[in-house]
Amino acid sequence: MMGPPGSPRRRRLTISFALLGVVAAILATVVLAGGKPGKESPPPLSPAGRVPAAAALAPSPRPVERLVVSVIGKVTSPGLVTVPAGSRVADALAAAGGAAPGADLQGLNLARRLSDGEQVAVGVPMPDADVAQSGNGAAPAKVDLNTASPDQLDTLPGVGEVTAKRIVDWRAQHGRFSTVEQLRDVDGIGESKFARLREQVTVG
Repeated sequence: MMGPPGSPRRRRLTISFALLGVVAAILATVVLAGGKPGKESPPPLSPAGRVPAAAALAPSPRPVERLVVSVIGKVTSPGLVTVPAGSRVADALAAAGGAAPGADLQGLNLARRLSDGEQVAVGVPMPDADVAQSGNGAAPAKVDLNTASPDQLDTLPGVGEVTAKRIVDWRAQHGRFSTVEQLRDVDGIGESKFARLREQVTVG
């Protein structure tokens, strides 16, 4: 029973029917529209903002390493030359203008790979070659352990800046070297190094 018109029960039922009608209308609208709103696609990138796949994957170019080599002797333009990494002696010779007429290349390994900072002598002995081989027959001068400076000691085979300083320090502590054999007492000079030095030094 809905009750007489105007009664509270009748009004509540009327309001309930109205709300049900609104809900039904909303559901019908959603169903007709496809259930839910579609996703919006992002706008395409402009040509200026698009990065090509090949460019994104390509590694950045590395600078080509260069070698600086000193070429001396019988060449057209002796001096420093710059060649790419991995170059060989023949490349350095070409960079120096090629060998001069009459230059003897028999003792030069043209296929050897170069290293940075090295020196290539063409048709002449290397500057540090034994003086006896240079043609004047004079024996190389020996270094006096008691008077040589650290720079002079540094030129000896196997003696660097550190060992030269140790020799000078030993000399200062003991007054002087009495014999060449006392080099064995210097820290860092073993038997193999002493064997290379004994003919290069003297005591005055």
